[in-house]
This record gives sequence, C-alpha cells and structure tokens, in this order.
Amino acid sequence: MTGAFTFTDLAVLVIYLVATTALGMWLGRGQKDARDYFVAGRGVPWWAILFSVVATETSALTFISIPGLAYATNLSFLQIAFGYLIGRIVIAYTLLPRYYQGELVTAYALLERRFGVSTRRFASVVFMVTRAFGDSVRVFATAIPVALIIGPLFPGIPVMPLSILILGLFTLVYTYHGGMRAVIWTDVMQTGVYLLGGVAALYLIGVGVDGGWTSILAGAGAEGKLRMIDTYTGFDRPHTLWAGLIGGAFLSMASHGADQLIVQRLLASQNLRDARRALIGSGIVVIAQFALFLIIGIGLYAFYEGRSFAIPDQIFPTFIVEVMPPGLTGLVIAAILAAAMSTVSGSLNSLSAATVIDLYLPVTGRSSGEAGVLRLSRLFTLFWAVVLIGGAMLYRAEGTPVVTVALSIASFTYGGLLGGFFLGMVWRRAIQRDAILGMSTGIICMTFVVFAKPLAKLIPSLSDALGPLATIAWPWYVLIGTSITMLTGILSSYTHPYPAQPVQIQERAA
Repeated sequence: MTGAFTFTDLAVLVIYLVATTALGMWLGRGQKDARDYFVAGRGVPWWAILFSVVATETSALTFISIPGLAYATNLSFLQIAFGYLIGRIVIAYTLLPRYYQGELVTAYALLERRFGVSTRRFASVVFMVTRAFGDSVRVFATAIPVALIIGPLFPGIPVMPLSILILGLFTLVYTYHGGMRAVIWTDVMQTGVYLLGGVAALYLIGVGVDGGWTSILAGAGAEGKLRMIDTYTGFDRPHTLWAGLIGGAFLSMASHGADQLIVQRLLASQNLRDARRALIGSGIVVIAQFALFLIIGIGLYAFYEGRSFAIPDQIFPTFIVEVMPPGLTGLVIAAILAAAMSTVSGSLNSLSAATVIDLYLPVTGRSSGEAGVLRLSRLFTLFWAVVLIGGAMLYRAEGTPVVTVALSIASFTYGGLLGGFFLGMVWRRAIQRDAILGMSTGIICMTFVVFAKPLAKLIPSLSDALGPLATIAWPWYVLIGTSITMLTGILSSYTHPYPAQPVQIQERAA
C-alpha cells in the first residue's frame, strides 16, 4: 500500500477521462435534430436506460457520502431505498403511461396538455433552478477527492476550483457533442466502473482489518451499526421505517415522475413496456447499490477504529488516497468521477431540453426538427455548464453530509411539482390558475420548512414560529409539499365555475 497518488494512478485516470470523452463524441455522430439530441430518437434498449437511471441518481453523493453516513450511523438509510422502489412502481403505472401518449420530449409538456402553456413554463423554470443548485453541490462533492490528489502537486494554490473545472470541462465536451445518446451509453460504462471500484474497496477493507469481514461485521453488530429498521413514529428522524417507506416513496415519485432529469431518459425508451422495465428495475439495482456503499462505510469504521473526521464526506476519499495500491487508486478515483459525470452530463442535457423545448420553441413558434434548433440546444448545454461549474465554485462545505444538502435542495420544490401532476390527474375541476397557485404555495411553504433553521437565525423574531418546522426530517418534505399543493389547488378550484369541458391529463395530444 503506497498512500500516494502514483504515475500509474494518473495514467488510469487520464485514460478513463479521455476514453469517456471520445466515446461520447463518437456517439453524437449523425444527429439530425433536437429530438435526436434530447431523446436519442427513442431507440435505446431498456437495460441501458436502467443503468443510466441508476448512474444518474447515484452521482458522487452515493460513492462519497453514503459510506460516510454509515460510518457515522448505521444501515438505516436502506429503509429509504425501499421507499424509492415503491415510488417507482407507482409512477410506472400512473404518470409514465401519460408520457407515452403523444410525442413528448419533456415532462412538463404533460402539464401544458392538462392546464396550459403557463403551467408548463412555470414547472420547467422551477426544475431548472432546483437542478442547477442541486447539481452544483454534486459537482463540489466530486471535486473533494480530486483536490486531495492534486493538492500536493500545487502547494499554496486553491485546488478545489481547479478540480471543479477539470471535472466540468471533460463532462461538457462529450455532452455538448453527443447529446442523450452519449449520456446514456457513457452512463452504462460509468456504472460498471464505479461498481467495480466499490467492490475493490470492499475487498481491500476486508484485507486491511484483522479477521476480515467476519470480524468487521461481528464488531459492527455489537455496536449496533448493522441496524436497518427503526420503527420510531416521529417526524424528526430521517432514517426511520415510515420516513423511508412513505417519505422515500414520495421523493422517488417526484424525482422519477416529475423531474426532467430522469423522465427524459425514460422517454428515450422504445415503448412504454421498456420504460417500465427500466424504471422498476432501476429501483431494485439501487437497493443493492446502497447496500454496497453502506457496508463500505461500516468497514471503514472498523478500519479507522471509529476515528473522527472533520467532514463525513472526507472519510472514503481519505481511504482511497492513503491506503489503496497504485493503479487501484486511479481506478476508484475514476469511479467517483464516473458517478459524478453521469449525473452532470444528464443534468446539462435535461436543462438544455427544458430551456429549448419548454421555453424557447413555444415563444418563437419554431419546430424541434429545424437544424438551427440543434445548434441552439448545444449552446444552452454550454450555458448550463457554466452555471453548474460556477455554482460549485461558490459552494462552501459544512459538517452536514453533502448527500443530505443536495436532497434537501431538491425536496423543497419536488412537492410542488409532483402535486401539480397529481392535481391534474385526480381533480377535474382544477384549471391553470389553480395549478400555478397550488405549486407556488407548496414551494413557498416548503422553503420555510427546508430553510427553517437558517431563517430563524437570520430573522430572530421568527425563531418561535419556525422552531417546530426545523425538526422535520427531509424525507417528509415531498409528501408535505405535495399535500399543500393539492389542497391549495382543490380549494382554489371552488372559486370559479366548473370548467365546461375539463381536460384530463391522460388525453392524447392533438
């Protein structure tokens, strides 16, 4: 074991980055229009989309933060993973069929069909703002191990901005040229790389602890770190059975049913049956994947004998850099980059799709089939790359695991978006103003819930009112936001006459 980043590691890392970028650019050949660029002509096999969905929601947060979470607590996060599977099953048989009625490219076109173009634009803008903030945090998380590696090479120079720039630029190149086809197929390759890295870490931890995994698991069991189920019924703990199964299900329904990042991949499937197989299958794979990285965290706890770390997200990167042998360190760092690049590439493409398809084309009256729109789509990919990289450089780490920060950012708008879709499906009386009012109210209320603690510090006079809100755990955010959105929309619908010809969200586009 070397404890240093060697030339062999550097060679492995560079080969991976160059190979991924070259593959993405090669896959982008022959694109004709924006539809090719955004949904790959709807010709991608379901199993590739399955791994792309898994890779996208994994990002660097799973690889870095989940081991740190298990290191500090136990295996109770798995309860949320099972909730994720439940949410996927619900979406597979509710919203997903609606997306395959018509030639949709973005999730929010469904809202236009039900309510009107203003609802579509509103939801699309909400998605863009949330995705930009959340993925800026993800880019920052990935830069942590890169900074640990290159730090000794550049003494006295801030290495985090340089690390963020390296990651962002390589991802941008292949996403810019390759579009969704490149995103999906590089995701497949990246999934294999980071799972291989995880398995390698599992092996090395076992070798590095006396008695191997038998000793590790025995010690973890004695200390309660193998605990997976917590039946506590309060709302102030995130990793309980009810928060996991119910809150996790609603979070998954929002992320996989109302978030363009995932929906766009599902729309690249050849048909509804394939999209369902990819969506539900990804939930099963994600449970296994979370289990892998949680067990790594348990192993690291034994390896470091419970040693304290300033930031939980530094634990696994520290092991990678200090302990792994030459070549393997480079492979695992490549695995972390793979996890991040898959999410960032998907974000860039989906943000560009929402900008072009939901905002630009309806305003200008142009068609996605025009050649100039493909060039514009790539320019918006470049624009959003600048936003994500810039946001990552502005982020400052705290003691909270980055995975919790990123999920909290998404959760304060997810409820509003999911509530808008459900309102359209179940409440025929609702019209456009009810939907927009409901989503706006849900998002505003959840802003106070999610940011209760910092708001109480910023405005002391609100501390008493915001105090109870600050104790609500993040898995409940989407359920609360969805409920507020739907309740507001339903009440608002009674302020106007019943629509003469109510439109159902499942009706086909003209």
